[in-house]
Parts: sequence; structure tokens; C-alpha cells
Amino acid sequence: MAQAIRVLIVDDHPVVREGLELMLGRRPNLAVVGQAADGWEALERARQLRPDVVLMDLGLPRLDGVEAIRRLRGELPEVRVLVLTTYDQDDLVLAGLRAGARGYLLKDAPREEIFRAIEGVHRGETILHPAIAARVVEHATARGGEQAAVLADSPLSQREQEVLFGLADGLSNREIARRLGIAESTVKTHAAKIFEKLGVGDRTEAVTTAVRRGWLRLR
Repeated sequence: MAQAIRVLIVDDHPVVREGLELMLGRRPNLAVVGQAADGWEALERARQLRPDVVLMDLGLPRLDGVEAIRRLRGELPEVRVLVLTTYDQDDLVLAGLRAGARGYLLKDAPREEIFRAIEGVHRGETILHPAIAARVVEHATARGGEQAAVLADSPLSQREQEVLFGLADGLSNREIARRLGIAESTVKTHAAKIFEKLGVGDRTEAVTTAVRRGWLRLR
């Protein structure tokens, strides 16, 4: 049997922490290794326990969740962070993703969705609550002078970047082909290469991954 995914729960409400630990404890491939009530404690516990995944709220005392994620990812880059919060404002979503979170769920998500999200971020996937994913794609800008600068270490070619911007605009392959003056089959080829390079399976995940890495910004 594969080794269980080690999870650290970070939330300032004891009832929430206990409820999550009880729920996750019923999943054979998940093991809760500890809890933390604020951002500073989350860092301390992560250093001690070296969890695989940190389930992180954002509204934390002493050190907020976004800054805790940023510091955690700086110190322990191998640890994956999954945000589980009630906050769904676009600025907080973007801040959490840019700080290094690999997933963003709302607390009303079904338990099976939480299980799958923990497993997904542990595999290196970007997992977003469907409503969050839709807004990220909707707000990701790729038009004219508003295009976000692509980082110098981007694995994407110039043409792949242009196709990515088309995906962010919600365009079909045919519409992207018209915009760029290339064949639709060529767009499909570039999209497949984008998915491969980013380690994603579809256009939504490609766009959200680009947002998380700072290549696209929200309006």
C-alpha cells in the first residue's frame, strides 16, 4: 500500500480543525500529522512535521494565511499548500495562488472534493473550486497592452504564449487561429505542448497555472 499523504491542518477555529481531522482520518490514504491555530504556529509545525500537504485557512491571527503560505513555500518548497477558506474575493484568490498555494477550495466543498483536492495537489496539480476556477479564467487578461509579462524562465515559446493568451480570453481553437493567422490544427498542436510543459490536462488548468505563476494577472 502506498504511503499515506501527511496533512497539516491550519485554522483558527478549534471546531473546524477537529472536524477536518475526524473527516480526513476516515480516508485510508490520508494521515493528519498535526494542527495549527495561526500562521506562525503553522510555520513552526511544518518545520517540525514536514507534512506533504498543508490545508490552510486565510483568515488567521498573528500571521495571515497568504504570508504564511509565502514563507512556508520559501522555507519548504516541497510542501504543497491547499487553501480551504470561506474567502472567495478575487484579490485573495490571486494573492493565495501567487504566494504559492497549489489549490483553492471553499469550505462548503463536499468532502469528496476536499479528498480529491488534497490528493491532486500532492501530485503537483493545480486544484480550484469550480466557481473560483471560472472566475480566474474570466478575469485572466490577455488583451493588447494589458497582457501580463511572461517570466523570463517560462518554458513556453513566443507562439505558445500567444496561444495561452487566447485560451485565457476564452477563445476557441478556431478563434485563436483567426487571431494569430495560423491553422486551427497548429493551435491544437501548440495547446498540447502548453499542457505538456505545464503538466496540466486542460485549458482551464493551463490558465489557472499561468495565473498562479504570475504570467497572467486578474483584472
